[in-house]
Amino acid sequence: MNEILKQIRKPIEQELQDFGVLFDAALSNTDGTLSMVLNEVRKRSGKRMRPMLTILIAKNFGCVTDVTLHAAAGLELLHTASLIHDDVVDESDERRGQPSSNSVFGNKVAVLAGDFITSQALISVAKTGKIGMVKSIADLGCKLSNGEIKQLSVIGQNNITEEDYYDVIDQKTAALFETCCRLGALSVNATEDDVRAAQDFGHYIGTIFQIRDDIFDYYDSAEIGKPTGNDMREGKLTLPVIHVLLSNNDEEMRSIAMRVKKLVATPEEIARLVAYTKEHGGIEYAWQKMESIGAEARKFIATYVKDPALKPAFEAYLNYVIMRTL
Repeated sequence: MNEILKQIRKPIEQELQDFGVLFDAALSNTDGTLSMVLNEVRKRSGKRMRPMLTILIAKNFGCVTDVTLHAAAGLELLHTASLIHDDVVDESDERRGQPSSNSVFGNKVAVLAGDFITSQALISVAKTGKIGMVKSIADLGCKLSNGEIKQLSVIGQNNITEEDYYDVIDQKTAALFETCCRLGALSVNATEDDVRAAQDFGHYIGTIFQIRDDIFDYYDSAEIGKPTGNDMREGKLTLPVIHVLLSNNDEEMRSIAMRVKKLVATPEEIARLVAYTKEHGGIEYAWQKMESIGAEARKFIATYVKDPALKPAFEAYLNYVIMRTL
């Protein structure tokens, strides 16, 4: 997978370095406790998939400038803040195999640090000087919050539908990647049609990203920091299990699923539901969905990415999202 990441970064190496300078500066502070929190957050900045997408889109439709980089930094900061807040809401002790901010510093400090980073996100995007880009970040913040609330409300409902599953994705992961592409295109003054096409591409990428993330929950991995059935322990039913429950008239498994949603399922019941999902084609169905959505994303690459230096990076990006192992 490292080779694929190198291929993605190859045409935008300098731009990613410039982004890193802005991002790290925004996560710097001299206050004692806040400085410690931000330092930990900086060390866990990850692969920077979202900034890479924003920069690739901008470079595809124009020339990357400070406007692009400030927009990318603002979006990644907002995403970072949302993860910190999500861990508090979910009472998570780990994030990708590392201790979460709330487990190290406590919920109060984590929430306030998330608020600080959100403010830094707004400062960064304001430096673009483009009110439309500020509005895009603000709209994303609303969608992410609404998506979290929607997810909590779905947990408490008795019905199980793919529609609810995709609705949550649309307001969370898909919205995030969609905004990555929108900001990238807007930063270089792309046409309305190009902006719309880029957004659609981001939506496809985000949906695939979340489905792949959900598949991880059916396999134990210390590297991911997410034991088998973790989503179910939080009352969440994801695409693989939703599909098998809707496709098979198994009252016993549906009863366990309802117990999952009510947060009263035992570890043994969760293990049974995970095994049932895998045995009845739930994982294969999710893979088919990713491939189908990926085919739509490839149409964007074929139609809109003309630069031979960029096309391999876009293709590698899509392949990485589908095939990633963490």
